[in-house]
Amino acid sequence: MKVRDSGMPDEQNWSSHFDVDKILDEMEVSYKLRHVVEIGFGFGTFTIPAAKRISGTLHAFDIDPQMKQHLDHSIQIHQTAGTNLSDSIKTHIRDAIAESTGLHDNVSDYVMLFNIMHHEHPEELLGEARRILKPGGLAGIIHWRSDIPTPRGPDLSIRPTPEYIVSQFQKSGFRVFKGPLVLKPYHFGVLGRIT
Repeated sequence: MKVRDSGMPDEQNWSSHFDVDKILDEMEVSYKLRHVVEIGFGFGTFTIPAAKRISGTLHAFDIDPQMKQHLDHSIQIHQTAGTNLSDSIKTHIRDAIAESTGLHDNVSDYVMLFNIMHHEHPEELLGEARRILKPGGLAGIIHWRSDIPTPRGPDLSIRPTPEYIVSQFQKSGFRVFKGPLVLKPYHFGVLGRIT
């Protein structure tokens, strides 16, 4: 199921709205992680940088074949430049909400839910994250802020607030591990751990 109001600008415009390294630092994406899942990778803005930080494999899911083609091409460019990512990133075209990710239960250290929680049923995203996370695993959520003007992002009326994300975490069997954080210039982040 495509997430509502999720149109993408050109990649250069999109990427200019994030300090990717700082966000990944704050969201604790690091070498300690062996198995990471990203649901809704889009251009792969966070996918390749996250894969370079972790010590294992990142499974990236999206429903748009063009986004997969784009990310696969970006991975090839990194290969040509001498960075081997073919073993580190596995891209999947799959509706991770309607069909699940297809991964086994309790396999992931971390699930990235970045700029996707304006979905009509965010509890379904958190339910799948909970299913695939190992005990003690983390779900990281970032989203566009609704308290300041932003150059992109979904309509303000459907943007989740940090308080809403905290309540969704709690309803889905997570406890807030870190946050809410302000992720300048335009985002906030919250990390939840399975209880």
